[in-house]
Amino acid sequence: MAEPKLRVLMVSDFFFPNFGGVENHIYYLSQCLLNLGHKVVVMTHAYGNRSGVRYMTGGLKVYYVPWRPFTMQNTFPTVYGTLPIVRTILKRERITVVHGHQAFSTLCHEALMHARTMGYRVVFTDHSLYGFADVGSIHMNKVLQFTLADIDQAICVSHTSKENTVLRSGLAPGKVFMIPNAVDTAMFKPADVRPSSDDVITIVVISRLVYRKGADLLVEVIPEVCRLYPNVRFVVGGDGPKHVRLEEMREKHSLQDRVEMLGAVPHSRVRSVLVTGHIFLNSSLTEAFCIAILEAASCGLLTVSTRVGGVLPDDMVVLAEPDPDDMVRAIEKAISILPSINPEEMHNRMKKLYSWQDVAKRTEIVYDRALKCSNRNLLERLSRFLSCGAWAGKVFCMVMIIDYLLWRLLQLLQPDDDIEEAPDINFCN
Repeated sequence: MAEPKLRVLMVSDFFFPNFGGVENHIYYLSQCLLNLGHKVVVMTHAYGNRSGVRYMTGGLKVYYVPWRPFTMQNTFPTVYGTLPIVRTILKRERITVVHGHQAFSTLCHEALMHARTMGYRVVFTDHSLYGFADVGSIHMNKVLQFTLADIDQAICVSHTSKENTVLRSGLAPGKVFMIPNAVDTAMFKPADVRPSSDDVITIVVISRLVYRKGADLLVEVIPEVCRLYPNVRFVVGGDGPKHVRLEEMREKHSLQDRVEMLGAVPHSRVRSVLVTGHIFLNSSLTEAFCIAILEAASCGLLTVSTRVGGVLPDDMVVLAEPDPDDMVRAIEKAISILPSINPEEMHNRMKKLYSWQDVAKRTEIVYDRALKCSNRNLLERLSRFLSCGAWAGKVFCMVMIIDYLLWRLLQLLQPDDDIEEAPDINFCN
């Protein structure tokens, strides 16, 4: 068996069997990197009874570490609790690059910190946008500043996301690459027979029903659109804390026969839901580049989306500010241009524009750049953290010094040579 070109560890709290854009991104990127001759290992927390080591399609190895989610599928922040298991995985799999995903992920931040302490090259991908004024964003931005102060390279999924990340973290723009999301066009094809829009127009929403996904906007937009257009119906797929608000809206306006609530939709069923509609509605407040938009466009749906990140070409999407009135106007415009939409033509364009193979090749370049970065000693790294703020910088330095000492202690208790290396298994396609 040929030696893999690179050995990459993908780390995030968000991975299958959970469903979402980050989960899809990690999975498809990993599969394409495997096809390019690299070894890819995923590290995430346990999901229910799914714990330990599992293998997925193409020989993708997944470590479901025995940490339980604390809130919103995030593990409880232990700072140092994950150091022993991260060290063991890095040594067992002979990892060369650690790639963390999503600023929300506690496991991602901790793994990147430990990897840098041990001298590994690290890359971070940011999938969301954040504000600067509310308390939650201020704290999140400080954590991100701490993590990105010592990384080698960063990736953002849109130009808007890149600007947002640079402003929030203080990272040098030259270290940040823009690589968009993509879509599996073989899986997301238009219906053989497009549903007629002459009698009923169906607007599809597939999203986690949480605040940052704009669920509160839907509560105001849906009744107004139904009032203006008696022939419009909505299909809402997804679950979350805001599900109750949507149910209350449906009861209040007597829209039970026009708003269908599907609940959580497995990714394998997303295409079958999309092809029943004509328009896809994305109301996200923080999305940097929504994969659901790409999936909808690949199925031939015209998209109405908030203006918050990477989007489709102008003739495939109608943009609106994250405001109920503006979104209603955008839906009105989308309905007026619906007859000119050709699903097959849209699908063929998506094949050329958004390819996971292209994303993987561009990510390879980022890994190569990271490997060429000079390896800094502890004092050089501490000087970077001191620049993070008068008080925060000193706290960050203390955290890193303790992490370094704990790592040295682990080396004394269990030398690197005592950690058994995992054999590479060749899975035939």
